[in-house]
Amino acid sequence: MKLSRRSVLRGSAVALAAPALDTLGSRTLGSKTLGLAPLATPAAAQEETPWRHALSLFGEVKYPAGFKHFDYVNPQAPKAGLVRMIAVGTFDNFNMAVSGVRGSLAAGLNLLYSTLMADALDEVSTEYGYLAEAVRHPPDFSSVTYRLRADARWHDGKPVTVEDVIFSLDSFKKHHPQYSAYYRHVTKAEKTGERDVTFTFDGPGNRELPLIVGQLYVLPKHWWEGTDANGNKRDIGQTRLEPPLGSGPYRVKSFAAGRTVAYERVKDFWGKDLNINIGRDNFDEIRYEYFRDTTVALEAFKGDNIDWRTENSALNWATRYDFPARTEKRVILEEFPVRSQGVMQAFVFNTRRAKFADPRVRRAFNYAFDFEEMNKQLFFGQYSRVGSYFEGTELASRGLPEGEELAILETVRGKVPDTVFTTPYTNPTGGSPEKVRENLREGVRLLKDAGWEIRDRRLVSVKTKEPMTIEFLTESPTFERIILFYKPALERLGVTVSARTVDDAQYENRLRSWDYDAVIGSWGQSLSPGNEQLGFWGSAAADQPGSRNLIGIKDPAIDALIQRVIFAKNRDELVAATKALDRVLLHHHFVVPQWTYNKQRTARWDRFGHPENMPRYGAAAFPTVWWWDAQRAAKTGSR
Repeated sequence: MKLSRRSVLRGSAVALAAPALDTLGSRTLGSKTLGLAPLATPAAAQEETPWRHALSLFGEVKYPAGFKHFDYVNPQAPKAGLVRMIAVGTFDNFNMAVSGVRGSLAAGLNLLYSTLMADALDEVSTEYGYLAEAVRHPPDFSSVTYRLRADARWHDGKPVTVEDVIFSLDSFKKHHPQYSAYYRHVTKAEKTGERDVTFTFDGPGNRELPLIVGQLYVLPKHWWEGTDANGNKRDIGQTRLEPPLGSGPYRVKSFAAGRTVAYERVKDFWGKDLNINIGRDNFDEIRYEYFRDTTVALEAFKGDNIDWRTENSALNWATRYDFPARTEKRVILEEFPVRSQGVMQAFVFNTRRAKFADPRVRRAFNYAFDFEEMNKQLFFGQYSRVGSYFEGTELASRGLPEGEELAILETVRGKVPDTVFTTPYTNPTGGSPEKVRENLREGVRLLKDAGWEIRDRRLVSVKTKEPMTIEFLTESPTFERIILFYKPALERLGVTVSARTVDDAQYENRLRSWDYDAVIGSWGQSLSPGNEQLGFWGSAAADQPGSRNLIGIKDPAIDALIQRVIFAKNRDELVAATKALDRVLLHHHFVVPQWTYNKQRTARWDRFGHPENMPRYGAAAFPTVWWWDAQRAAKTGSR
């Protein structure tokens, strides 16, 4: 059910995060709803609903009211030290309300803000009160009310108010394409008590909406409606490089646009003693250093100019960490399991362009992709092929549909490919000259059936005589070698192939205007999918600039299946509906699936400690629950 918080806040530095990058992807944000037993009647609504300290989709929450701290933190962790992080690209904006449509957002800006609720990293789809001390909603999920903490404060000492919450929702819905879609079912936010804010939804039954609202970043209305040091009025609808006012554990300490941004811990942070915050946010300073490409960033790490690196390249992981500091064990390489999300990473076709409208054409491109050979030559055999839009989770469809999934698919029979019911989805398998030839022959057959033929060694449309060309658009030189590996096979089909790498700003602008043939895209999936699927595959999102519907899908049957996911009444129904959606997406052949890796590769200078009991769903959770270890730092050496 979560929209990727990293994709939503995406600046050039915070590209979608996934287990590997030779993979892309995204951390997913939020949870689903709600461990409240059915209550009275809908008419009684909020008045008869008890206040709760937490929300969970899957029954009872783990931690009772008044719990001391999460089990996965060290409550005695020291508050000290500096950690230097990598950001790739550039930034020119501190205003997250417009980050989905203009400007490159500064890395780490979310450190400045508090949300109504906070995720638990050892539970699925569960949130506990942060800015809100309590929450309640009626049994039909038609609205939700949050009660703010009386002691919640902005860094200027002013209280966080209901008016701030309403202003934030309105600002995101007006200016941020992805958040606008995410909160589209919230029709009204109003003050219903001194510290109470009630969100009304466009209908009952959407079980995840109360938690989606709980993920709202709250912005300071009084600051945004005020003036800066020069007397200029601020505008929430425009990019801004003035460090904003926050209410979170950090504030901006210093920055150089496009080069570096540093955040300092707020010593008198109002929420530092909340149970959800004990043992986390332990560094006095978190600094992001910007690099134009990952190669330079790796060398900066080796030179001890950076403390921590998440390694997304199999080639780098296998070959480029053989340097003295690692041999001396001053640098540690460690992998952390990824259990909290699935992912689809793929070559993504823009089906808004007529040449990619036919699924047989798209499938032919898959037959030209020899993943097995690429995995061997480029990735040292580290990856597995993606075979689902929810790869790595129980939500991935396998085999033929049955049971509740089949019953759901029967409601759209005749509106989805017939193969959904008769043929398990599989990717073509390569890895040998014989299989490659067989796959290319099948690709030629599919293209011929779709109205394309080879003339003078070029693939052309029988109807229009236009040649088949494809430009792969990317913002990262890392992917050039992948496209170049793929190119010869496509050329054997007669396709004219080119790759274009552009800077982050140009890349974002071209995505927003749908100006591309194909890109390398990734969708991170939580363990409880829901409303964010509308932004990924929904018809309305296909024409919404800045949405994640990169493919351009407009399909009533897919829209209907998304609704089945959103309005699932229990976990079994959610799993069945998600598998049905997954299966239909796969059989449309919208993408050429790539690969995934179920661990997060990390490299660090040995100056830090982490809890013995790491969070089950947090992977490395760095720097969130880590801390500066003075003894380790002394052994590792000064910087």
